[in-house]
Amino acid sequence: MTKNDAFQQDGPPSDLERIKEDSNYLRGTIEEGLADRITGAISDDDTKLLKFHGSYQQDDRDLRDERRRKKLEPAYQFMLRVRAPGGVATPEQWLTMDDLSQKYGNGTLKLTTRQAFQMHGILKWDLKKTMREINGSLMDTLAACGDVNRNVMCNANPYQSEIHSEVYNLSAKLSDYLSPQTNAYHEIWLDDEKVVDSRKPEEIEPMYGRYYLPRKFKIGIAVPPSNDVDIFSQDLGFIAILEKGKLKGFNVAVGGGMGMTHGDTATYPQVSRVIGFCTSDKIIEVAEKVITIQRDYGNRSNRKNARFKYTIDARGLDWFKAELNERLGWELTAARDYHFDHNGDRYGWVEGDGKWHLTLFIQNGRVKDFAGYPLQTGLREIAKIHTGDFRLSPNQNLVISNVTPEKKQEIIALVEQYGLTEGKHYSALKRNSMACVAFPTCGLAMAESERYLPSLVEKIEGILDEAGLREEEIVIRMSGCPNGCSRPALAEIAFIGKAPGKYNMYLGGGFIGDRLNRLYRENIDEAEILESLRPMLFQYAKDRHEGEHFGDYVVRAGYVEAVKSGLDFHKADTVKA
Repeated sequence: MTKNDAFQQDGPPSDLERIKEDSNYLRGTIEEGLADRITGAISDDDTKLLKFHGSYQQDDRDLRDERRRKKLEPAYQFMLRVRAPGGVATPEQWLTMDDLSQKYGNGTLKLTTRQAFQMHGILKWDLKKTMREINGSLMDTLAACGDVNRNVMCNANPYQSEIHSEVYNLSAKLSDYLSPQTNAYHEIWLDDEKVVDSRKPEEIEPMYGRYYLPRKFKIGIAVPPSNDVDIFSQDLGFIAILEKGKLKGFNVAVGGGMGMTHGDTATYPQVSRVIGFCTSDKIIEVAEKVITIQRDYGNRSNRKNARFKYTIDARGLDWFKAELNERLGWELTAARDYHFDHNGDRYGWVEGDGKWHLTLFIQNGRVKDFAGYPLQTGLREIAKIHTGDFRLSPNQNLVISNVTPEKKQEIIALVEQYGLTEGKHYSALKRNSMACVAFPTCGLAMAESERYLPSLVEKIEGILDEAGLREEEIVIRMSGCPNGCSRPALAEIAFIGKAPGKYNMYLGGGFIGDRLNRLYRENIDEAEILESLRPMLFQYAKDRHEGEHFGDYVVRAGYVEAVKSGLDFHKADTVKA
């Protein structure tokens, strides 16, 4: 029996381990469920397997009560997440996603915090057609969700365009290499021939095995001085080391993660730790060995404690490094110096390598036509003439990249025609804001996020204007639940939903994404949020040191204690009266 079969933890395997084992490598009865015309849903077991194929079954929570009164089943629909390693897509792929959102989805696109596309509102009857058309554009949804490695992130900032191609190529190679090898995806969605697989089990999924991973796994590549991928939130991070503008290799950071559970102090967000350096040609090998350690030792009994951060924290960093060295057959060298100065995007036009790059602000990543702001139409028209690529940023924004000098004026004209903003005219707070989807589609949401944060930001902007802080960069994030998809635990100001209209308020994250925040007020509404922030922001404007960020100030001023490890996240707070 292998370590993976033995389940290295106390207690029996969770039910999802049974589902994976019985699924015949992610097939389950998904195909039969899709063919069932009696219901708009699929079975509970298959909804869990469907995540490995890049889709979540959801329902419109705004309609739940009405449909229940009418004795109708929930308004079932499906979310599709489309992988875009490094966030890069061609104009043709952008147009495909835009078209599919209109034909089969709710008419909008969501640019995610992992540089992927999301479409919502797809009916079961249209799911396979949508998958096939995505595949026709040379993209896929495989491993965009599920207990496998997710979309590999990489630096998107255009001012570093001279090495972007190197890190992007590495992210694409990592994504491909770490994808599941089962034929299930192609059989179910692309009608590949179903044959009896004569391969041995260890050949069907040589890295993952029949149980796959205990939970999801996330990888990112950062290029200093930009930490736009929030490298310390990743299960596995690679920090590019540059010397004289040339890529020399990567520092390796392990054990980050944002999710937790309200009221469960055994769960917490965590920042990753740098354990050494490897050259570029070694990162796939390092990634594979790190993943197999999590495969073999991750908690398969309690999914709330199954992420890689808990595996490391339970056994210690020294244990992990020794295990990694043994599996590699060689050792990482000493970590090299690096420096981050921000984790946001830089808006507007930037030139590099003879091409131009335009970063546009997309509030909370939602691409649609708003009243008086035809964002989706404008981007569609740009995609029709653009000859470069699109880059989805980790901050839910969009880079129209590799614009030729000949095309630049045409794109400028379209930006002006459709009123697309570069973000420079928004407040610094809004430019640094980020929210997850939450209501009405996310089944885990406890409170609003994407639909509410813009209005809350506007109210906080009023305070900032009074205090003379409108152009002060402050990172603010909101999540509808503690799963932390918007990476709230790293924000200087964060709100995590507890109930409709109620949030836990956190303060003190590091501006460059290297320090966790801490709970400041629990279960508060908008009035209490503004009441708490107002005197604090005015005091910050008065007492801050030169160049001092808000997250650093609230720690220095004693509003919260600094949190440098998730193991201290639930430590009793010292809150300034």
